Amino acid sequence: MFRGLRTDVPEATWRAWRRQATEAVVTRRPSECAVFVVDDPDQPGRLAACGTGVVSTRMPNPFHRTSRCGYVQWMSTEPSWRRRGMARAVLRALLDWFESHGVDNVELHATAEGAALYRSEGFWPGSGGLAMRRRPWDPPPEMRAGGTS
Repeated sequence: MFRGLRTDVPEATWRAWRRQATEAVVTRRPSECAVFVVDDPDQPGRLAACGTGVVSTRMPNPFHRTSRCGYVQWMSTEPSWRRRGMARAVLRALLDWFESHGVDNVELHATAEGAALYRSEGFWPGSGGLAMRRRPWDPPPEMRAGGTS
């Protein structure tokens, strides 16, 4: 998934991330994290598609008093297996899992390639304000070297 987003980092960074990601998944309670996969039928031991769901809490609001929120991440389908329903099956499994855990507020970040799938499953930008973020590894264009204002 990250390579599909054209993330360019050294191999040592990938290895460190894989260790951290594995630990993050296995140390969470089963009610806080789920991973669904589709095995590659042609290459045992490889994935054709996968996705992860994580539950966190936020402060309650008048419309969502339970505070439990879901986030879909690490959705990925190998290019040779795209457009065969595997990502949809993974996403639906995640949505069923969220529902079974009482989570009705689910968010994700979509790539241009995945946006149509997510829209077809009921995701939309929402009416809760403009989603914004602040993170040092992904500064706004005007703060990047050579960026324009």
